[in-house]
Amino acid sequence: QVQLVESGGGLVQPGGSLRLSCTTSGFSLDDYAIGWFRQAPGKEREAVACASSVEGLTYYINSEKDRFTMSRDTAKNTVYLQVDSLKPEDTAVYYCATDSTRPGYGCYDDPNWFEDWGLGTQVTVSS
Repeated sequence: QVQLVESGGGLVQPGGSLRLSCTTSGFSLDDYAIGWFRQAPGKEREAVACASSVEGLTYYINSEKDRFTMSRDTAKNTVYLQVDSLKPEDTAVYYCATDSTRPGYGCYDDPNWFEDWGLGTQVTVSS
């Protein structure tokens, strides 16, 4: 059974950093694309970053690429999202997602493409 569990969120002051984790089970990170998304209150879910064996790493928030770093630890079946210089507009629930029915695919920025989701971790940036 595919499972994704996010952790690492919390309340942080502007300018701070967080490292979010997504611990996975039931599939191999080497075989499936896995993405980070976020959803702010009242807004649509948006893609942040994605990793796949066929394409490597892809970042979707072009104006903020330098603040987001995604990484994978296949031995731990875990992916990470480092977010630096946090801003109030980064406040959102952060999710990781994959599609266990599509092995070998690259990344997509459309959340509807992904079938398997974690429950998310809340990130709140406020002074």
